[in-house]
Amino acid sequence: MAENGEEKLIAVARHIAKTLGHTDNAMADDILQIFSNFDGRLREKLNENLSGNHGGAGFDQTLKALDRRISRFIAVDRPIWSNSGDASAFLDAVDELVAVIREWTAMAADEDDKVVANSLDRADELLQQCMFRLEEEFKLLIERGGAESSGGGGGGGGYSDSDDDDEELDGFDDVDIPVADLVSDYNITIDALPAGVIGDLHEISKRMVAAGYGKECSLAYSACRREFLEESLSRLGFLGLQNSSKALEDDDNDVEIEKWIKAINMAVRVFYPSERRLCDRVFGYSSATAAAADLSFMDICRVSTMELLNFANGIAMGSRSPERLFKILDVYEAVKDLSPEFEVLFSDQYCLFLRNEAIGVWKRLAESIRGIFMELENLIRRDPAKSAVPGGGLHPITRYVMNYLRAACSRPTLEQVFDDNLDPSLSSSSSPLSLQISWIMEVLETNLESKSKIYRDPALSSVFMMNNGRYIVKKVKNEELGALLGDDWIRKQTAKVRQHHLNYQRTSWHKILTTLKLDNTNLSSNLASRSLKEKLKQFNSQFEEICRAQSTWVIFDDQLRDELKVSVAGNLVPAYRNFLGRFNNLQDIGKYADKHVKFTVEDVEARIDDLFQGTAAAGGGRK
Repeated sequence: MAENGEEKLIAVARHIAKTLGHTDNAMADDILQIFSNFDGRLREKLNENLSGNHGGAGFDQTLKALDRRISRFIAVDRPIWSNSGDASAFLDAVDELVAVIREWTAMAADEDDKVVANSLDRADELLQQCMFRLEEEFKLLIERGGAESSGGGGGGGGYSDSDDDDEELDGFDDVDIPVADLVSDYNITIDALPAGVIGDLHEISKRMVAAGYGKECSLAYSACRREFLEESLSRLGFLGLQNSSKALEDDDNDVEIEKWIKAINMAVRVFYPSERRLCDRVFGYSSATAAAADLSFMDICRVSTMELLNFANGIAMGSRSPERLFKILDVYEAVKDLSPEFEVLFSDQYCLFLRNEAIGVWKRLAESIRGIFMELENLIRRDPAKSAVPGGGLHPITRYVMNYLRAACSRPTLEQVFDDNLDPSLSSSSSPLSLQISWIMEVLETNLESKSKIYRDPALSSVFMMNNGRYIVKKVKNEELGALLGDDWIRKQTAKVRQHHLNYQRTSWHKILTTLKLDNTNLSSNLASRSLKEKLKQFNSQFEEICRAQSTWVIFDDQLRDELKVSVAGNLVPAYRNFLGRFNNLQDIGKYADKHVKFTVEDVEARIDDLFQGTAAAGGGRK
């Protein structure tokens, strides 16, 4: 140890003298004299000429001394950091080697000395050996530190699955990779390594960065920590590229999407911030080490982030079948909610491409959602009018579209998806989503009108349009759909339903009401009797036929069904009652009235009440 102290003192004295000698020879001589008088043993060594071959010899002697000190650490077959004294001595030697190399490299630029150049080559080789050993120690510390953190009883390490607590300090082999525990609260930070280990790692990284080996240190660090992330995400059920083909095949699997949502939230809200914090503590906050910290963090997160985003991208690039909307919305919302974290975490130059990729995936998901609504339009247009719905009931396309839109518009995110695509050059008082929904409703109405023409009976066509129109209005009222479409739209649709109601009355009951119309002309008793008999006969036939047909028709809405019956009865029953009164007052047939009157007023009311009794299979009753 005395020899080491002497060598250190000589190295320091030489360094001072050499530095001063470049600027002031007189001052250099004074410094050498002071050190020589301080200790006679140093006189000969310190008075060596600091130029030419004599300087090179001094450098060679210093290098040999450092080589002896460093070699015993490099050659040892146990971790240097298993002994704190050895670790400190090794770092001191590395510091001296770096200082000597820096000093003589500057001097060699001014002096064409082959001896110095050869010594510098040897010094660089020795430094490289130091860096290799420091890199090895660096990795071992991370692995061992992670194991200690996972097994500690109260250290808050946040790790599990490690049983290495009782190993000796020099037992660095076969250490399990720790993984993060499951958490229910994302607002936490994991202390992945003990504070003492972080301090040791910082001391090593500081030397490696100073020696120009910052990239090697960064890559060694990130390789160890990347394994932690991959194992932790795998524990959450997300297998990443290990299962990428299956993930893309099962992208509509709710379980897979649920695993992905849990994984990306844990990664971006817990794992990555914890890793960022750990990187900064290991490499330090100085400008010299910031690049190494940023590079390490990027390399740690790169693979897992791309795997997570690739899954979301696979969802976005899948088919645009309307049924996929809600799964894509789930993924879109997860990425959207995490966008502030992406902005903060991936803000440096190395991580910028990760942030841009997250933004790109977010935009592709939004584009896919908007594309689904375009596909929904096409689906409605292509829905064929092959066969009529029995009884003029509710068409499946109406039920599907309205329930679909109702569920879709209950997601507040949907409006933002369309707002983000707003063309600033277009001015409209309506939101982009409301315009999109209005257009879909128009396409649906056009499709239903074409389907209504399948019915041969115009009255049944009106019933069909009434059923579907009423269903649409009911689904829109007091819902998010109503807020999007607006009160004016609802009033217009309600008016259309009333118009279909009037069309039904006109095409179905107008003819029979005309039959019951009484003539005011003064006919002879015989002619009047014959006319009323003929009208009554026509009424009986027409009423029978209408009731038989319309008893199988469907009105799905109870209120609408009652409104129709009241309306029909309100027009028909008074007219029929007046007709029977006139018929019974004829002298020549009054006493034979029962022979001609097939339906009493009560019978007519009862038959009207039996209308629209179609089965649920025809569209009634199902919501």
